[in-house]
Amino acid sequence: MKYKPNIIIILADDMGYGDVGCYNPGSKIPTPNMDYLAESGMIFTDAHSASAVCTPSRYGLLTGRYCWRTPLKRQVLFSYEPPLIEQDRLTLAGLLKKKHYNTACIGKWHLGLGFTAKKGTEINFKQKLPWPDADRSLEEKIDYSGGIQGGPVDLGFDYFFGTSGCSTCQPPFGFIENRQFVEIPNYYNELFPCTGRPGMTAPGWEHKKVDTTFTQKAVEFISGRKNKKDPFFLYLAASAPHEPCVDSVIPEFARGKSHAGPRGDLVWLFDWMVGEIVKELKRINQFDNTLIFVTSDNGALPGDRVLSPYGKEVFHTYNHKSCGDLRGYKSHIWEGGHREPLIVHWPDKIRGGCVSDSLFCLNDIFATSAGLLDLEIPENTAEDSFNYAPLLLDQSSCGSAGVVSAVREHLIHHSGGGVFSVRMRNWKLIHETAGSGESYGPGPVAGFPGQLYDMDTDLAEEINLYNKEPGIVKEMINILEKHDIKMKV
Repeated sequence: MKYKPNIIIILADDMGYGDVGCYNPGSKIPTPNMDYLAESGMIFTDAHSASAVCTPSRYGLLTGRYCWRTPLKRQVLFSYEPPLIEQDRLTLAGLLKKKHYNTACIGKWHLGLGFTAKKGTEINFKQKLPWPDADRSLEEKIDYSGGIQGGPVDLGFDYFFGTSGCSTCQPPFGFIENRQFVEIPNYYNELFPCTGRPGMTAPGWEHKKVDTTFTQKAVEFISGRKNKKDPFFLYLAASAPHEPCVDSVIPEFARGKSHAGPRGDLVWLFDWMVGEIVKELKRINQFDNTLIFVTSDNGALPGDRVLSPYGKEVFHTYNHKSCGDLRGYKSHIWEGGHREPLIVHWPDKIRGGCVSDSLFCLNDIFATSAGLLDLEIPENTAEDSFNYAPLLLDQSSCGSAGVVSAVREHLIHHSGGGVFSVRMRNWKLIHETAGSGESYGPGPVAGFPGQLYDMDTDLAEEINLYNKEPGIVKEMINILEKHDIKMKV
């Protein structure tokens, strides 16, 4: 290319296919900033995260690899596990450094960090993944004043400001800048909102200020690149709309902005974040030369999860379809668990109003970035990433008929409970389970009949054709076997 665009990934946490207006005209949540980018850019209607839960999908996005290739075979990291990305693994940030990009990671990390234990205490950091939720005895052994290794600044990012895990849900509750806590978590907070957790907390911490702080830091980073020669890469990973979905975690200006309760207000807050980034890019005259990806790490929950008077968890949905008409939700192997909104915007190169029904995985952002910049990907790197640069740059067929391109031949999905699925053309096979594959449900059972759906005619996954199409089933199982997938997790 004659010049190098700035690249920004804005990642929501648990935003669904039906949350955004450009995907669901019936959404009860105003999303004007994402809708604006969609109208003047490209949207993908068949885009997926590599997993139905966040740690593995983030690993895939930043490395271009399926996370089941690592020791984490199901669920997510919880609090104090060691780094999941290997120190010699080339990340997207490291790749872009080869073209002299200035790189920043701002927001939720959730890929493990190298914590240390206080003197005189011991923690088995080599125990099998995933760990259980951290209890107080473990947290009080952590040396929060010690340096943190193995995080973003050791993996290709020049700057990091964010949190270790789910920002408003998982301890430790405190901001980290590069390798140090901004304020040391120094007390164990036992007061937490519904679906949140207790844990070690920094003295100035407030849940409601998390995403506004991330936005401020992102805007400052962009502002600091004004008149700079080298391009920049910003990975902005929001907390919203992850649980807890209650008013106390929402900044006052965002409360009541939707007709879908607190969770809807958090989606609105994420959209506000997108707007602030766009506004700053325009202010420094870098909007036209910036490639923006807006998406989510996995599917949504149905709504606000609260406790009923009888102590049972229930969801308030407000008649809003967070995953649209798709089946399933976050952590499920069904489409609602991993089909994502994906908006790609670049005024200098992408013609507005484009719609692509090409099968896409967030892992593909890695190879696509390499393709745009004429970068070679080293061997044994980003094995599960495909280059969509030609599709983004060639809009000759863009119009009412959309853009159709078969870049991927297949895509492997993975649920929170370790269930595998494979997509091939119009077919989707769910392997060795008749259920959803949810995080705390039963995993795959060897030899158990699975599910087969025709995604062209049955997007809601209602008609199981597993027993009627044995040839297709065999062909798709062969794809999984060629990847040497270990089915038992």
